[in-house]
Amino acid sequence: MKIFGERLKELRNEKHLKQTDIAKILNVSGNTVHAWETDKQEPSLTTLLKLSELLEVSTDYLLGKTDY
Repeated sequence: MKIFGERLKELRNEKHLKQTDIAKILNVSGNTVHAWETDKQEPSLTTLLKLSELLEVSTDYLLGKTDY
């Protein structure tokens, strides 16, 4: 799932959000967001859905299943 972390970071930066911004919105720690971006941890399904809504992309895109 290495592509997830790269895409999360890229999309977060495109929206001019900091890791702490994402953390506050999702009620997780900044360290958790960092762990997702470095592929040391994976979000829960519920959190993945919230991330896709927040970043306005599909879960398939975040997971590297599609390129759009």
